[in-house]
This record gives sequence, structure tokens and C-alpha cells, in this order.
Amino acid sequence: MALSASDLPTMYSLLANSLSGDERLRKPAEAALSQSESRPGFCSCLMEVITAKDLASQTDIRLMASVYFKNSIGRYWRNRRDSSSTRKISCRGISQEEKIYLRTKLLSHLREENYQIALQLAVLISKIARIDYPKEWPELFSVLAQHLQSADILTSHRIFMVIFRTLKELSTKRLSSDQRNFAEISSHFFEYSWHLWQRDVQTILNGFSALAQSFTLNASMEHQEDLYLTCERWLLCSKIIRQLIVSGFPSDAKSIQEVQPVKEVCPVILNAVQSFLPYYSSFQEQHHKFWEFTKKACTKLMKILVTIQGRHPYSFGDKCVLPLVMDFCLNQITNPEPSIVSFEQFMIECMIMVKSINECKEYKPSLTGRVINENGITLEQMKKNISSVVGEILASLLPKDRVILLCNILIRRYFVFTASDLEEWYHNPESFHHEQDMVQWTEKLRPCAEALYIVLFENNSQLLGPVVVSILQEAMNGCPASATEISPAMLLKDAAYGATGHVYYELSNYLNFKDWFSGALSLELTNDHPNMRIIHRKVALVLGQWVSEIKDDTKRSVYCALIRLLQGKDFAVRLAACRSLCFLIEDANFSKNDFADLLPACWDLCFKLVEEAQEFDSKVQILNLISVLIAHVDEVTPFANKLVEFFQKVWEESTGESLLQIQLLIALRNFVVVLGYQSPICYNMLLPIVQRGIDINSPDELNLLEDSVLLWEATLSHAPSMVPQLLGFFRYLVEIMERTFDHLQAAVNIIEGYIILGGTEFLNMHASSVAKLLDLIVGNVNDRGLLSMLPVIEILIQCFPMEAPPLISTTLQKLVVICLSGGDDRDPSKTAVKASSAAILARILVMNSNYLAHLTSEPSLLQALQQAGISMEENILLSLVDIWLDKVDNVTSIQRKTFGLALSIILTLRVPQVLDKLDQILSVCTSVILGASEDFGEEESSGDNISSTESHCEGTISSKELRRRQIKASDPIKQLSLESSVRENLQTCAALHGDSSFNAAISRMHPAAFAQVQKALKMP
Repeated sequence: MALSASDLPTMYSLLANSLSGDERLRKPAEAALSQSESRPGFCSCLMEVITAKDLASQTDIRLMASVYFKNSIGRYWRNRRDSSSTRKISCRGISQEEKIYLRTKLLSHLREENYQIALQLAVLISKIARIDYPKEWPELFSVLAQHLQSADILTSHRIFMVIFRTLKELSTKRLSSDQRNFAEISSHFFEYSWHLWQRDVQTILNGFSALAQSFTLNASMEHQEDLYLTCERWLLCSKIIRQLIVSGFPSDAKSIQEVQPVKEVCPVILNAVQSFLPYYSSFQEQHHKFWEFTKKACTKLMKILVTIQGRHPYSFGDKCVLPLVMDFCLNQITNPEPSIVSFEQFMIECMIMVKSINECKEYKPSLTGRVINENGITLEQMKKNISSVVGEILASLLPKDRVILLCNILIRRYFVFTASDLEEWYHNPESFHHEQDMVQWTEKLRPCAEALYIVLFENNSQLLGPVVVSILQEAMNGCPASATEISPAMLLKDAAYGATGHVYYELSNYLNFKDWFSGALSLELTNDHPNMRIIHRKVALVLGQWVSEIKDDTKRSVYCALIRLLQGKDFAVRLAACRSLCFLIEDANFSKNDFADLLPACWDLCFKLVEEAQEFDSKVQILNLISVLIAHVDEVTPFANKLVEFFQKVWEESTGESLLQIQLLIALRNFVVVLGYQSPICYNMLLPIVQRGIDINSPDELNLLEDSVLLWEATLSHAPSMVPQLLGFFRYLVEIMERTFDHLQAAVNIIEGYIILGGTEFLNMHASSVAKLLDLIVGNVNDRGLLSMLPVIEILIQCFPMEAPPLISTTLQKLVVICLSGGDDRDPSKTAVKASSAAILARILVMNSNYLAHLTSEPSLLQALQQAGISMEENILLSLVDIWLDKVDNVTSIQRKTFGLALSIILTLRVPQVLDKLDQILSVCTSVILGASEDFGEEESSGDNISSTESHCEGTISSKELRRRQIKASDPIKQLSLESSVRENLQTCAALHGDSSFNAAISRMHPAAFAQVQKALKMP
């Protein structure tokens, strides 16, 4: 039933109660509102609450109404089609008439005084516009533009909120028709927005000038409020200009079409930045609100320039834009006004701009050539021509002396720690390390300067290589290893070390690491004064960065240096050493011999570091080092007991910290793999952790399941024997696979592990679970998933030929359907699935003939074939014969022999069709017999379905893999003689069908084929 005006009091009460702190009032109100959402008129009632003048003071209720309204748009606004007709209906909600009313009402209520409600309404309109514009709401922008003509400052501000939100929403639509619509909006709206922007910026600057000259804070407060609203409107207009230029035109990097507004707008934006900057210092003390706006305006305008350059690099590269912006940014970086030095976010944006321009691939020379005698200028040639012009501009802006100056400024000014940095480090070294190590480069000045320096060096490595080495030498001379005072010289040395570390890949041509390490870095570490933590931390980081340049004759010394740093007193230094040790141990050239005697100390230091760590990120970093150590060193077993105690303690202390527990699960997996056959020594600690992680009812299941399943797989693969607790875990796998196939490959390996390791005890305990799992997987996963599962089914049949087939009958029926369905002629994966399925059925015929005869005569199988659209014109078993004959070349050698044995058994059937297929059966059997010597050893060399844990222990064989090889080696199929089977069954065939019929069938064979049969069967 539709809601009407009479329901407004009820709606108001429900909204009021939904805000109540009393749960007895709030819960029923929320439930009633939820039930009303889909009723016609719900949004109209909300609209009336939002716009009611007598409720203007009830801000919370109106805001809640606007939130419910916004949520209803996403759920009920879109039109759905009635499945029974082509008539459009609005399922469970908003009729076309109500939509028209709501759109009109929204555009008539633009002067909303409350900012939060105005923002919700702007988002509301944008969500509706995404669905309805332009077909159902073509007048949207024209009505907004019309309102702007006579709007006061507040109304115009709210209209620009709506326009910005709507443009932002529409710009995300990706269909070509939607992009054309947006381009059309840009063409109509850009000029108006740009003129308003220019007018407003002049108004703001005039107001700022008057404000700066006034001496009384209370002068014309009303005027200040209007000015501030104008400032806010202007910021919105700036965002609109950016949106129109960025999304309203195709990128000129692809179209090679000049975007004229770029050339028009960017110089004016830059001029505005220059005009606002002086007010950064003058407003700081007396006009805080306008000082905040000035910061926001300068930063936002620079971000707009960066965005435009990224979207339209060629238009931005014009001589009227690029030189002005680049020169301005370079001057701000190298020679800023004293008052601007503290304006960190603005300096960051200037550096981002210079970095973006320097690394812009459109400005670099193209490596593509040009076809000789090619008619006209190609797109690539046009790009090359523009790049050449821009390259010349950049070369003039960045001559060698300016590049060298910029490099010096970055290192000497921006890399150097400030007093506040050192204060922060002193008070909390651990937090300081993570702040320096993990912060986004666009968020802080020093990381941003480092990012710019790296790009600058990459572009000018031959020029800057000697310069950086010179700065390094100067810094080391100015601050010898024995110096202990935190002086400008020490801070410069720290900065120089940092600069050297960042560009190790290029600087190695100019700096010999061995000489630097032995002549300076190692000496720094002998000075244990507390102030040396600054240099020690940077040395630790440098050793990790220069890992590729550490040669064999230096490795031992570097390992010892990092262990020494790991023993230090400063937490930031120890964490830096921890990170660099990871890099060195993971290095392909890691020397286990040089590190071997350092292992005991390294383990103890890691354990101690985890105990002392207070922050989550520190524990994760240290656990990562422990995991890396376990995976890469040989001697883990002697430390196994300590590691078990450590893992137990950390796991108990990490409750609720799933990211830390994930790192712990990874380390445990490496631990189990390295222990191999000795892994049971950690079962008391390990198995409860595994059990908790694979239980889908566990609170942390969502975060821990994937890594827990992989740990379970590793535990099973390396278990020397099955233990009761591990055997009981199998039931969890059914629950996991019922929920998701995300862990299919690991699940397949786990199933195989239980079959191989658990044997009869496993099958007796979990028979129903095995049947349920296989039935769940086969038929519900894609071909890739099936190809991983089918070898496991085959090994199950091999291990339990009499018990398994009846147990998994529904799965086997699905395999029959797969074999007899078509559609694999041009699909290699389907061919492989069909061939592997046929091999499993052939194995059953060989090892349990009576059961396959029973299976193929089951009415349920015939029904399954009919449901799959497969019509059976002959016996199902004979249809399988055709598959065996057809797919013999698509399987492994042992499966080929299985096909041959199955086909020889078919010769004993008392059906006349056997004689029709006799020549084909004998041909296949003959090729298998004669080709057996060529296929010898193929199975041993193939590694189907290798566990994901095998790669962790190269050179060793897991217990699971060893048992699998033993099972394959003892395969009954290998013991059977195909030659004898064919010879005996041919005699049976002749006796069943009579000599005359049998001989007639033999006579139809080609003489050459018959000669091959005689050769294979050693017939006279």
C-alpha cells in the first residue's frame, strides 16, 4: 500500500526514534523504516520531511531522512523489465510519476542551509542523474544553469555542489555513448564555469587584499562570511573545471588532438597560485579560516595541474604551459620564499609535478622507426614530433647546471633529518621506523623528495653519478667515523648515505661497494655512541639496498655487520637491520656457509626482538625474517624446540591480530616443510593452530582460512604417518568446499594426501565424506579443476579397486556423462578431461569388471545421460569402447595400457558389435604393446598434480610424494601382461562367436595391420 501525506507524522516519529539511544525505541523504528522502503511514496514522504520549513531546526531527523532517501535510490530507482512482457515496471518501489515529482522537488530545494544535508542531496541528485540523465532527465543541467543566473551566494554554492557531484558520477560511466554525453556537457558548461571561476578568483583576491589591510578582526563579519562562501564555491568550481577538462576530452596521448582548454586554463591557474601564496604567511595569525582556505586552494590548484598533465601531456607540453609551470615548481623547490618553506603539502605538490614531467613517457624520445616511403604522417610520427619539441623545452628548462643544483638541493636540504624528526625518533624509535619505512611518498616531504631524486637520477645517471659520489665523499670527510655529535655534518652524511642507497643500480658504476664498506661503513659500526644510531640505521638500510653488489669476499663481513646491528639498543636500527637481513637471505647468491655459525645468534635476536616489539607492524616484519630464515637456511632442526616455543607464544599473544597470524601461518608452513619427516615434533603446537584455522565456524575464518589450508596441506604432505588428530581433520574439508572452491587445488592435494597416507583406516572413517566431496567437485568446477581432481580419483581406484567404485558411484556416473558428451573436438582441455575420465572407467573395468557392468546398466545413469541431452543408440559399455579407441593418443603410457587391457576384456563380451570393432581393438592393443618400450620411464619423469609444498624443499622428497611413487610403482596395471590378455581373450572371442564369424572379422583387417598383430602377439 502506498504511503501518502497522512503518513508524514508516522514517518517523522520513526525517523526520530531511529536516532534514539534507547534500543527499545530504535530497533522497532529501524525495522519499520526498512519494511517501508519498498512501498510507493516512501521517498516522497522523506522528501517532505527534508524540505519542511517547520522542521528546519530538526537537523538530525532531516539528515537521517536524506540518508534513507539516498539508500533507496540505489535499491529501487532503476527500472526493471517485467519478465512476462516488455512493459517497464519499477519493481517494489518508485513509479514514473513519483520519480518526476521527486526530480522536480529536488531541483526546487537547492537553497539548503545545512551543509551536511545539502551534501546528501547533492549526492542524491548525482545518483539519480547516473540512471536518468539524459533520457529521463534531459533538463537537469539547463535548470541548474537557469537557477544560477539569479542565485545568491549560498544557493550558487549549493548548485555547484550538485554540479560537481553529478559530473563526478557521470564521468565514471564508461560506455562510448555515456562518454559522448559527458563531452557534450563539457562543451556547453565549460565556458560558463570558467568565466565564473575567473570572476570569483578576482573577487577573492580583492577581498583578501582588503582583509590583509584591515586592522580590526571584527570588521564586516557578514562580508567575511560571504567571502568565505565565495571561496568555497570557487573551490567547487575548480573541481568542476578539472572534471570537465579531464573527463570531457579524450586523452591527447591517444587522440593526438590538442585540448585547447588546457592551454587556456593552466597558465591562469598557475597565476592564481602565485597570487594566493603571499597570504599563506600574512593570514596565519589573524585570519585562521582564510589561512586554511589559502593552504587548501594552493594545494588543490597544484593537484589540478598535476592531474591535467597526466591526462593531456601533449597539450600541457605546449610552450605557453610547460615552461611556466616547470620553472615555477623548480624555483619553489630550489629557492622558496622563507615563508613557504613550512608549507609542506604545497612543496610536495611542486615535487610531484616535476617528477611527473620528468618521468612522462610521452615526453621521451620514441624508439619506433618510420617506414620508408610511407605516405602521410602516421600517428606515431606525430607523437615523435611532439615529443621532440617538448624534449627541447625540457632540455632548456633543465640544463646540466640546473639538474646538478636540483640534485644537490634535494640531498642537502630535503633528505636531511629535521629537529622534529630526531625528537620523534628519540621518543619512539619503533614508531619512527615505520613512519619512515611505510609512508606513501606523496604524503611526506622527504619521501617525495627521494622519489623525485630517483627519477632525476635515472634520467641523468651519467651526469649525476659523479655528483652523488662527490657529495658522499664530502660528507664522509666532514664527519669521520669517530664523530659522535649530532651535527649538520652527521645529518648530511646520513642524507648522502640515503641518496647512495636509493640509486645503487646505477651508482655501482661509480662506487666500489667493497671499498666503501671496508673503508667507511664497517668503521661506522665500531662506534657505539648512542648518537650513532642515525648513521647505524642508514648503514643497515644501505646494506639491504646494495645486496646485488655484495660479492663473495664481502658477504661474511656484511652478515656479521647486520647481526651486530640487530644486537643494538635502538629499535629503529634493529628493525632496519631486520629488513635488510631479509633481502640478503632471499638473495639468489645467499651464502649458507658464511651465515651458518651466525644462525644461533640470529634466532635468539629475532625472538628477543618480537618480545620487545610493541607495534603490530614490527612483529609482522620480524616474523617475515623468521619465515625467510626457515625457508633458506639448512640447519633448522637443532633450533626446532626453541622455534616451537616461540611460535606457541606468539600465536597465543596474537589473538585478534589476523594479519600477524597470517604471517605466522606462512612461517609455520615453511617450518613444517623444512622439518620434513621430523615434523611430528611440533604437532602439539601445530595441530591446534591448523584446526582453528580450517574451522569455518571460527571467528577468524575469513582472514585465516587460505593460509591455514595451505599449512594443512604442507603438514599432510610431510607427515611420516597418519595420527588420529590429523585423521579427524578431514571432515572440515567438506564444510570448506561446500562454501567455496577458492581453495580447490590445495583441497585436491589434501584429499590425495589422505588417500595415500591414511589408507584403509581413512576410507573406513571418512567414506561418506569422500563420496560427498568428489560429487561436490566433479560437475561443479571447470575443466582446469577437473584435470587436477581426476588423477586423485584414479589413485583412489588404484588403492581401493573393490571398495571405492561403489562408494563414489554418482561421481563415476558423471564421468560416464563427460565421456559420452561431445564438444571436445577443438578444445584441448575438454579432450584432456574426457581422456582422463575414460582412463578411470577403463581402470575400473580392468580391476573390478563386474562393477563397471553394474554401473553402466544402472537406470539412474541412463536418466543422467538423457538429462544431458545424450541419446544412446547402443550399449553404454560399447559407447565407452569408442571413447577408449578415440582417446588412446591423448593419455599417458600407463593409461594407454589400461585402455588396451580394458579393450581386451571387451573381446569377451557376448555381443555381435564386438566383431564389428575387432580390427580397431586389435589395432590399438597392438600399438600399445609395440610402443611399450618407448613409453618406459615416462610415468617416473612426469609430475602430475605436484603439491604446492614440493617447491619449498628442492633436493628432498616429501613423505607423500615418496608414497605416491611407491603406489605408482606397484600399480597392478604394470604387472598385467597386455600381450597375454589379448591372446587369451581372442581365443575366448572366437569361442563365443564361432570360428566362421570370428575369422570373417579377422579377414576384414588390412594385411599390414594383421601382420602387426601377429608380431605383437608373437603368433606364428
